[in-house]
Amino acid sequence: MKTYSEYKKILKQPVLPLYELKIAVLGDFATQKLCDMLKAVAHENKVKLSLYEADFDAIDTEIFNPESELYHFQPQYIFISTSSKKQQLKFNALDLADKAHFATQYLDKVKLWWDTVNQNIKTNIIFSNLAELDDAVFGNYANKTQCSWLYQVRKINFELMNLVQQYKNVFIQDISALHNLVGKEKAFKPSLYYTANQVYDIDFLPYIAKSVVDIILSIQGKFKKCLILDLDNTTWGGVIGDDGIDNLQIGDVGIGKAFTDLQYYAKKLKERGIILCVCSKNDEHVAKEPFEKHPDMVLKLNDIAVFVANWENKADNIRYIQSILEIGFDSIVFLDDNPFERNLVRTQLPDVCVPELPEDPAEYVSYLETLNLFETASFTQDDTARTEMYQTEDTRRKSQAQYSSIDEYLQSLNMTAEVGDFTNSFYVPRIAQLTQRSNQFNLRTVRYTEADIQRIATDKNYIPFYFCLTDKFGSYGLISVVILQKQNEKTLFIDTWLMSCRVLKRGVEQFVLNTLVDYAQKNGFEHIIGEYIPTSKNSMVKEHYPKLGFESTEKPNIWKLNVENYQRFPVFIQSEQVFIPQQ
Repeated sequence: MKTYSEYKKILKQPVLPLYELKIAVLGDFATQKLCDMLKAVAHENKVKLSLYEADFDAIDTEIFNPESELYHFQPQYIFISTSSKKQQLKFNALDLADKAHFATQYLDKVKLWWDTVNQNIKTNIIFSNLAELDDAVFGNYANKTQCSWLYQVRKINFELMNLVQQYKNVFIQDISALHNLVGKEKAFKPSLYYTANQVYDIDFLPYIAKSVVDIILSIQGKFKKCLILDLDNTTWGGVIGDDGIDNLQIGDVGIGKAFTDLQYYAKKLKERGIILCVCSKNDEHVAKEPFEKHPDMVLKLNDIAVFVANWENKADNIRYIQSILEIGFDSIVFLDDNPFERNLVRTQLPDVCVPELPEDPAEYVSYLETLNLFETASFTQDDTARTEMYQTEDTRRKSQAQYSSIDEYLQSLNMTAEVGDFTNSFYVPRIAQLTQRSNQFNLRTVRYTEADIQRIATDKNYIPFYFCLTDKFGSYGLISVVILQKQNEKTLFIDTWLMSCRVLKRGVEQFVLNTLVDYAQKNGFEHIIGEYIPTSKNSMVKEHYPKLGFESTEKPNIWKLNVENYQRFPVFIQSEQVFIPQQ
């Protein structure tokens, strides 16, 4: 982690931001230097923060006054942080009997803050839990009495995890974990606290800032989706081609435990929805042998979405993997023990994240854990099936070679689309996640939380659609989301149109437009307006609307479709409409 001074220098470096975000910071301690770090870490990630810093210890004043500067600022994110040290002072002032109820009263206040913010503004809330400062008054007996500060702070952190389940737009920033990571001596400086109300050491502030920015970036759709593993001396100890399968270091003996732990780390990521791939300089049949035959291998071939083992340039092989997955290079993490290979990939593919693995394999996992590479703002059941989806897609690609034309191939797939609105609560988390994850096929790149999706589902000014697709090979899952907004009685505006790149060249966009026009015609709308907002990643859909027959307008990147003159596109997709809203 960079120091405070190093981040201050980064803030002075020129950068062309990808976008600007508005964030408000509320704390019960002096937050000026923390705000500097938030700007610097965001700057490093090509994000410009427009920041409102509330006065010292003015959380109540800002939140409970509907005319406060906080609400006039209209932030997209509100970061609220109460410090363990300040809360401990309040705890200390209580009578012994009241100390046992401190956590309950604190949590009631937190809930009131969240509810009040949500009543006054549409935003996302990032809330810090409390560092586990132990005053040592009870010693180890603190774990056994509710009158101890340690008992109360641990109860607060546990109950915060339960409470936040009720709020789709609230996210916990785990300052307790960061505090444990660096240790009390490096996180807290008594001299700064007593002289400047600065409860954290100056070089601990970058840890907090990075954690907050990581959460924001994940909500904004910028996060890692894929882990690519080298094999020899990375996934296992030894060189399979030289040492043979019997001499590999994996399992419960010696340094083999370190490689086994790395495999467990990767396996847990796969179960969470991160795509696992292999990129190794090896003969393919040799590289696959441990996955198939070694009894101590945690990872199996069915855990790997794309397996590339040959003697080609690793940067070229990663390009191939990226072409199969159809995700951005900045969504990829590549692990390799070899400094030469790491530098090669960094040079040729600068957007790929290539951690500088320690020389000692025993430190691999602990090092990766400190990087927090795989921050996420959501988790759904579809995530657990992502590897299988990509493996099925590989089967589809191989099948396509058997047909003489693309139409013949598409017809053979027997595709069926499920079309519905957002009232099915089962799809709400996945719909929100798709708006957060989709960058390339995303016409306006508007991000929505689950709370936003639930609101849109019941708002009569919106007509939302989701699309799922299946074919003879299996399910693609949720593949497209469109949100129409009524501009007036005759015109619909496409607020959101996004699609998974996995279904490109299947006729899905044409099928979706047919569906939208059907709705418009049945409900008396004459025009559909589409807008393209350019980003650094969505240039692939720059010509989306004109290709579908929309006409240009006097406004740049605004397109209009005359519903009455629309000619339906021929597609090889059958429709299964679950529920479509009526006007």
